Amino acid sequence: HRPVPRLSTISRHRPTPPRSISHHLLTKMNSSPFNPNSPLAESITLLFLVTLIIGGVVFLIVLAPTLYSYIRFRARPGDEEEPYQKLGDRRLEILWTVIPAIVLALLFGFTLVTMGRAMPPVPSDAQPDLIVTGHQWWWEVAYPTAAITTANEIHIPTGKRLLVQIESADVIHDFSVPQLARKVDAVPGTTNYLWLQADTPGTFLGTCNEYCGVQHAWMRIRVIAQTPADFAAWQQAQAQIPTVPTTGPAAQGAQLFQTLTCANCHRIQGTAANARIGPDLTHLASRQTLAAGVLDNTPGGLLAWLSNPQAIKPGVHMPNLKLSADEVESLTSYLESLK
Repeated sequence: HRPVPRLSTISRHRPTPPRSISHHLLTKMNSSPFNPNSPLAESITLLFLVTLIIGGVVFLIVLAPTLYSYIRFRARPGDEEEPYQKLGDRRLEILWTVIPAIVLALLFGFTLVTMGRAMPPVPSDAQPDLIVTGHQWWWEVAYPTAAITTANEIHIPTGKRLLVQIESADVIHDFSVPQLARKVDAVPGTTNYLWLQADTPGTFLGTCNEYCGVQHAWMRIRVIAQTPADFAAWQQAQAQIPTVPTTGPAAQGAQLFQTLTCANCHRIQGTAANARIGPDLTHLASRQTLAAGVLDNTPGGLLAWLSNPQAIKPGVHMPNLKLSADEVESLTSYLESLK
């Protein structure tokens, strides 16, 4: 159990800040599509690199004669006659029409092959391994066969291809984890699918790639790939119902959670709180981040978030409940017990 800091050590007017610009840059580097970790992403990376190389070659082919003509035939002092004008050359025109057409046809064929590799057909009777639902501004992650629901973090076993069902609860979002799979829109009223696979253990970062409101930039997702044994252990732990504390600040926090409006939006297994408006908090303390990546999931970060979520993530749907210092500390103690 992690010790909960006193609220007096964290200013209500200067809460724990969101992650820095340098963290933004590192996030982009760590989620680079140039470092694929699955055969699904490798095919997309290969197509991108081939297209980039062909585009670079075409650029050089156009640039070289342009620069040559600019230097060779530039006007010089004393030139009085207009340079010789050649109105056309049928052979050259056929050449620069046929060659690009062939290149485009080859790229089109390669693209069709890549589409098949990046998104193999989904059998008509297939059941999803995961259901990921986009909300403003967080991700709900459900494991239907295991009856597990979490938020903003997807745990998967390595070496296994999983079928993910993509949905939206409000507006159009876009699920994108470039090192593992293609990106897919989450559209209200529509169900889309993607295959997700990781070859080696690691944490792979993703984002929402469709502007969806004021906190679009802080709608992050993490895919945590684990060995099959570690994934099984995680799944078993997530299926457990947390013990309700009976003494101390954590017990007071558990009571507050039910009497305040928290239970109107969130779900915690084993309690009367069964709402699904906000993230499922059953095993909140086991997650790495808070509020879809804005804060690290530490006692100090959780305490600052509960004190004033609007100061941390302006526009988020969780209101500032204007809790007292004792209430915030009790709730933090309770939520920290939800391993």
